Amino acid sequence: MVKDKEKLPLTPFERILRKAGAKRVSRGAMKEFAARMADYAHRLSAEAALLANHAGRKTIIESDIRMARKKITS
Repeated sequence: MVKDKEKLPLTPFERILRKAGAKRVSRGAMKEFAARMADYAHRLSAEAALLANHAGRKTIIESDIRMARKKITS
């Protein structure tokens, strides 16, 4: 888990959970969902940065994100 994460606003996560079918969402559920999403985003971006660096680029491109997603979810 990301240790020095910034506080993310919880409202967008509540919106995602509601769109997924939840009628009500507790504050604790929003916090936990936000923490899991932040962790996933950190792992995804770190892997994408490694791929860009390996390719000799400083810029992360769309294909880096796709490849990183395949790598961390397999």
